[in-house]
Amino acid sequence: MNSKNSLYLLFCLAFILGLSACSSGDKKSNADEFKEAEEGLRSTIEDVVYNIPSPTEIPYLIQQTGAEFNQGLLNSRNKVDQYTNRTDKASLNLGVYTADIGYLTSYDKTQEAIEYLNACKTLADYLGVIGTFDIEILKRFEANISNKDSLAKLLDESIKETEKFLKDDTRNKQAALVVAGSFVEGLHISTGLVNTYPKDLLPTDTRNVILTPVIQVILNQKKSVSELLKMLSAIEQTDPVSGMVRDLKELEEAYESLDIEEKIKNNRADMVLSDKNLETISVVVAKMRKSIVE
Repeated sequence: MNSKNSLYLLFCLAFILGLSACSSGDKKSNADEFKEAEEGLRSTIEDVVYNIPSPTEIPYLIQQTGAEFNQGLLNSRNKVDQYTNRTDKASLNLGVYTADIGYLTSYDKTQEAIEYLNACKTLADYLGVIGTFDIEILKRFEANISNKDSLAKLLDESIKETEKFLKDDTRNKQAALVVAGSFVEGLHISTGLVNTYPKDLLPTDTRNVILTPVIQVILNQKKSVSELLKMLSAIEQTDPVSGMVRDLKELEEAYESLDIEEKIKNNRADMVLSDKNLETISVVVAKMRKSIVE
């Protein structure tokens, strides 16, 4: 596991660790069927968490291209209090803020990242997440957040505990929403950077060449979108889950319509690697992100 995925899991799996330490208290008439469904969803969540590209890795790749940091792509941490009246909103935006932290740390925005961590603590406390954002952990984040290697070591500790607690998770819906919020925010940051790149400074072909690495990252999310759709489809289809499932189906269709694999196979990647091909994807991602943060 590379350090960039490790950094993401530190901010995402740790939340599932804490959620899994809580009890949902739901009563089901058929305990065996419920247990089987829970175990299936747990396995799906674990697969998605370990296989989707990290929202930390995406900003890192973008930063490597020389793209400038864009503060406007972040969800304001000042909005955190408006998410503390619904568990689904709190879970989704806990994921959003983890992706924002990944973006901030990729650009060495240390102080802002710490402030976002405190926003995460507010949401974690509301959700009843145990031990994820206690004072000691926050101190360790503050001491190591500018050192990616040290963060990776912190992650190793979190992963071991997370793997153990995932087996006893009784808060699968909240865990899935954290993952979904983080993934959507990662796509939002990626598409946002492409869409806000100046269009009047360079010829279209030159602009596409510069943006190619970012566009490739976005196009590579096709499988991840399908995995996320599978995960959310396994949850009770009430709002906001049902709306996200509809949007993810639309997003999946947008990826399918590009026929990415076939074009690359036929050496026609140039037909895909254009920001024009991201228009539908960007629209759907923007719609999903808006429904989460507003």
